Amino acid sequence: MRPAIALTICALSALLVAARGSEKPPAAAVAAVGVAAAADLLRSGGHRYLDVRTEKEFRNGHVADSLNVPYHFFTSQGKEKNPKFIEQVAAHFDKQDSIVVGCKSGVRSELACFDLMAAQGFENVKNIEGGYDAWVENGFAVKKPQTQDEL
Repeated sequence: MRPAIALTICALSALLVAARGSEKPPAAAVAAVGVAAAADLLRSGGHRYLDVRTEKEFRNGHVADSLNVPYHFFTSQGKEKNPKFIEQVAAHFDKQDSIVVGCKSGVRSELACFDLMAAQGFENVKNIEGGYDAWVENGFAVKKPQTQDEL
């Protein structure tokens, strides 16, 4: 029985190798950085922060000097991708710019990074692991709206 099992394994391996040859190569992986590394990159002056949360999320608090271009809109029909996302980002950034991309938890920003890399050819985009939530949890400074008492 062992020769039969070995023959089956070899046949399946040959099929997998043949099938892989017809696949497209995987897209480049998105570089991920922790919030401390992201803060260092932003402080160094060589990187800019792109916040891809909704405008409402951004207004409730954001990293100072960040640019907001929503990746998704939340509508009565649910979540919809911003059809002008790439165009809007390209209006503010060059392909060679170093960009730290963040959202609430790191999911939308990772999708945004993939799109920027694939559709526009941005090469130096980094996704913040844990997003804005991790930024706040780690005690990094944020810009919040003024309350009525502060006015």
